[in-house]
Amino acid sequence: MKKITVLIVLILPMLSFSQETDTKDNTIFKQFLDNLSGSLETNGQWYTNDAVLGDFEDPLPEFDLRNEHIRVNSYLRLDYSFLENFTVGLQAESYEPLPLINYYPEYNDTRIATYYANFRNKKLDITAGYFYEQFGSGLLLRAFEERQLGLNTALRGGRIKYTPTDFLDITALYGQQRVAFDVSESDIFGFDTNFDFTKAFEIKGLNRLSLGLSYVGKKEDFTPPVNEFDPENEFDITDFPEMINSYSARVDVDFGNFYINTEYALKGEDVTFIPPALPGDGILEGKYFDGNALIFTAGFSKRGLGISNTFRRMENMTFTAERNAKDISSTEFQFNMQNLNYLPTLTKQQDYSLANIYIYNTQPGLFLQNFGGQAGEIGNSLDVFYNFKKGSKLGGKYGTKFTMNFAYWALLDAEFNQTESTYNAEFLKFGNRLNRDINFEIRKKLNKNWSSIFTYINTIVDKGVALGGNLGTDGDIKSQIVIADVTHKLGSGKSVRLEGQHLWTKEDKKNWAGATLEFVASSKLAFYVTDIYNYGNEIKEDQNHYYNVGGSFTKGATRVALNYGRQRGGLLCVGGVCRFVPENTGLTLNINTSF
Repeated sequence: MKKITVLIVLILPMLSFSQETDTKDNTIFKQFLDNLSGSLETNGQWYTNDAVLGDFEDPLPEFDLRNEHIRVNSYLRLDYSFLENFTVGLQAESYEPLPLINYYPEYNDTRIATYYANFRNKKLDITAGYFYEQFGSGLLLRAFEERQLGLNTALRGGRIKYTPTDFLDITALYGQQRVAFDVSESDIFGFDTNFDFTKAFEIKGLNRLSLGLSYVGKKEDFTPPVNEFDPENEFDITDFPEMINSYSARVDVDFGNFYINTEYALKGEDVTFIPPALPGDGILEGKYFDGNALIFTAGFSKRGLGISNTFRRMENMTFTAERNAKDISSTEFQFNMQNLNYLPTLTKQQDYSLANIYIYNTQPGLFLQNFGGQAGEIGNSLDVFYNFKKGSKLGGKYGTKFTMNFAYWALLDAEFNQTESTYNAEFLKFGNRLNRDINFEIRKKLNKNWSSIFTYINTIVDKGVALGGNLGTDGDIKSQIVIADVTHKLGSGKSVRLEGQHLWTKEDKKNWAGATLEFVASSKLAFYVTDIYNYGNEIKEDQNHYYNVGGSFTKGATRVALNYGRQRGGLLCVGGVCRFVPENTGLTLNINTSF
């Protein structure tokens, strides 16, 4: 944070200089401010010792030795536009004195993390420096930022987007993926194009008919891994695939009320890793495997009704900037780093705390010698939305909104030959179940001042997925959750919200209860207190409360939030991407502002 402050101080003289160059009407200074935009985000936590959970410990031994209880992650972004078509910008980041716990350990400094220069007109969009990009649904490439998870997979290099007509666009790029304050030791090449037949040929009766094609290439030199069981005997590999070529095609059709989206991707041959506990630790010599993925979405919508179904099959689709990040024993794998593609969990994204205890995490990878073998996942997610009309028996005076989600995910049905290190996976056959969940939600406005949300969730999830560990070896966790959420408007912008939750399960830590009370004093000020209680835990000492007390203040584009409490350990998921976080207790301060 101290270094970011220095950066701001360096910028201020620029503003002063601009002001001094035109003391009469401040025209230059005003123009500079009009063209400058940016944001500042600070997330700080003071980790405290807890009489119940124990003293604060960092899961990383090298950080735990430093015994830093106060950690701050800060992000300053600045963008400046000039000459109508040009924009330059940078993002400075600070993790001082250390990053928040369970962030990638290389986030441990204050630096200018990304920068770029961009030219854009009606047909051309050219960027040099760091940039974000996504091809199709992201099966092969998605460069994005998610600060809550500590992920930033921006590419450093160059990108050209060309749109000669309203029915054709072309993108070409080259770069190296960002890894903390460095970049990967690989070169990423990409090409993407989209052609809209509806606009090109003025097709009647279709809202959209388009075809998209993508190519992603990754070039990485080969460095033989060290054999931990025989360090002097390096692996002798001569036909190693230095260049990984991958392709995808997608079709989008929109008939109006009915639509279909589908994409198929082929990932080029790459290495697979031997689990670290086995002799010959490292990559599997002479065995290279390609991957593939299919995603198909069909939906129907009309006023008051919406149905959407997504099927996805993924086989060996872990695609990383550096091959070592595929190794389950690597730091990069443990922190979800260096993923080139975007493979989110396609289950319902939950808003409530108890609903986020036993959740599914996508399983796209190939592991030949783990717990009998794993080739990827296959599954389906169905969403139904229905609005009961106002005045109907179920709609009542204000109408009623009903939603249902059903998701089922399993391992690919595959046969593994452990002796020859080969496998064969069925294309459309489901293997061992990993997850099944059913969600029902009813949103009902009771009168002009009272509104409610009622939710029922029934889940089955493999213990290895929910708690970490091998899949299919320790059984399932079956749970049921009921949630009631009621809001009462008090007038003049004030409201009170009361939320109650309960989770039943016979496995793991047994039953939980939870409640939240929130008071909104105005459009600017809100307070809350929340608690979830593991009262059913068979170990009495572990029947813990995970409470939080806090509030927020918002004025214009600035929001400040402060809370104190306990964080339950487990999976933290944002946008379908998950990472594990440990239990902790402390005071948290969040500041966000933009200008």
